[in-house]
Amino acid sequence: MPDLARCVAEAYQTALPHRGQGKVADYIPALAGVDPDRFGFALALPDGTVHTAGDADEAFSIQSVSKVFTLALALRRVGSSLWDSVGREPSGSAFNSIVQLESEQGVPRNPFINAGAIATTDRLIDGRSADEAVDEIVAFMRARAGDASVAIDTGVAGSENDTGARNRSLSYFMDAFGTLRHPVETVLSVYFRQCALSMSCRQLAQAGLFLAFEGRDPRTGEQLLDPHRARRINAIMMLCGHYDNSGEFAFRVGLPGKSGVGGGILCIAPGQGSIAVCSPGLNEAGTSLVGALALEHFAYAAGWSVFD
Repeated sequence: MPDLARCVAEAYQTALPHRGQGKVADYIPALAGVDPDRFGFALALPDGTVHTAGDADEAFSIQSVSKVFTLALALRRVGSSLWDSVGREPSGSAFNSIVQLESEQGVPRNPFINAGAIATTDRLIDGRSADEAVDEIVAFMRARAGDASVAIDTGVAGSENDTGARNRSLSYFMDAFGTLRHPVETVLSVYFRQCALSMSCRQLAQAGLFLAFEGRDPRTGEQLLDPHRARRINAIMMLCGHYDNSGEFAFRVGLPGKSGVGGGILCIAPGQGSIAVCSPGLNEAGTSLVGALALEHFAYAAGWSVFD
């Protein structure tokens, strides 16, 4: 058995010289002022142990990492009918691209590009109010993190709303094809808030544990999601979790993962644990540059690549 605390420390130290590299997501004004030198790493294990390094207890905007959890909640709520609204294939395109959406008749390629996440959120609402859907998301994240302090950063949510022209375009485009079942502004009200969830690496790593253990929270024994659905979420994370950088991430890290433009990455090691990193500097595809380096080293040191 590898010394996992040592693996975390080594991964952090290996990536640390690159801290501050990459580009902060300044197209969302509320994220433009984030400290580019922030860097945290957390590994959550099924016995409740959490190994951390750096700024692991500083909250950050999880942004698109939230899509993993809303996908789980939507599958739990509407089951396989979700796939009538969204596909399961890699896009090979930027996260906010509209080109494929037009050629494929308004059905997004997968639940992790923006259009697909908006379609997933639409199904999660499922006939209730936007606030009720948001309340479910927040309650779920607090329970999974084991921390009632998990909350939505209203400043970030407002900033997303104010600069959300592209997401509105994607949404109205899908609406024109009949993909959405609720009014565009209702869906976006939930979507902007879910992306503005504020969590630390420690909280996020703990929240992801159920996906490493076939939908069961190993700390409580609660079966949160059918095992086959948890496995399929991991498959989509591996194939689509980093947009047009997903192949490179799988090649280097070898774990299902989901990145967000706030600099966070959640990685799932099936049967082992859950890892969350945050460093705001992004590569050209919108994945944390330093975070990906740290995860690459950790997966190699721990022997946790799914291909090992």
